[in-house]
Amino acid sequence: MSDKTKFEVEFVIQSSPQLLYQYISTPSGLSEWFADNVNSRGEMFNFIWDGSEEQAKLLKRKSDEFVKFTWLAEEDDSFFEMRIIVDEITKDVSLFITDFADEDEVDEAKMLWENQVSSLKQVLGSA
Repeated sequence: MSDKTKFEVEFVIQSSPQLLYQYISTPSGLSEWFADNVNSRGEMFNFIWDGSEEQAKLLKRKSDEFVKFTWLAEEDDSFFEMRIIVDEITKDVSLFITDFADEDEVDEAKMLWENQVSSLKQVLGSA
């Protein structure tokens, strides 16, 4: 494993798991909040921000539950996962993010996720 630090953040989102899954698993859904543009060919996803491009491979997915990607530019075992969790009692829907960052960049990475998920909530009308 790399010297990157694993971190997790959780966001409560007013949405059905099915709708939320469309926004975290499809190029069109991800283009609405995660990146300026997203294209995919099979398991390969191209994420485009302000003209720069990053490639990720879809490692695993389970419908209405989670998606797990790895960045191809990373030379380690790091990944990022977006998991939908529904509280059995309250039925609250949460988006649980697992990601990796260099130790001195964890706070910055968490803030980036907060900004991204804030955009997702606006798209969903959950803000």
